[in-house]
Amino acid sequence: MSEETPLPERSRVVQQHLSAAGVDTTIRVLPDSARTAAAAAAAIGCDVAAIANSLVFIADGEPVLVMTSGGHRADLAVLTASIGAREVSMAPASVVRAATGQAIGGVAPAGHPAPLRTFLDDALQEHDELWAAAGHPHTVMPLTFDQLRLITGGTVIAVA
Repeated sequence: MSEETPLPERSRVVQQHLSAAGVDTTIRVLPDSARTAAAAAAAIGCDVAAIANSLVFIADGEPVLVMTSGGHRADLAVLTASIGAREVSMAPASVVRAATGQAIGGVAPAGHPAPLRTFLDDALQEHDELWAAAGHPHTVMPLTFDQLRLITGGTVIAVA
């Protein structure tokens, strides 16, 4: 990120949450949107599996955040069993925005109006450095798996 490129407001909120948690990382502003794992990986220059996708699902009527590896898709049957829910479905954009304060494609693992119950894809542990959205479709940040677990309080599960 250069000094000429100020962080979007939602990314500044994410940065405040990271700082409060003691996580030292730099949010990077990308010239183009990184709404998909493939686009983010290409822009960053990392393996797509090191992208930590922030997906919001509805589990038994409540929104939950699932951080998945960009290397595979979450299997709803596996996810449902892993979190001990009766029913899980993708959240519509309106629920994502209400639950996170952020738009699809830019949902960060932190910086939400209220904490969300969060689950972390066990495949993310395989990477020394992960990249997650930082509150806006044009912002990303590097994190370790331990930092991701710290800022989310997430439970490690299988999703695929």
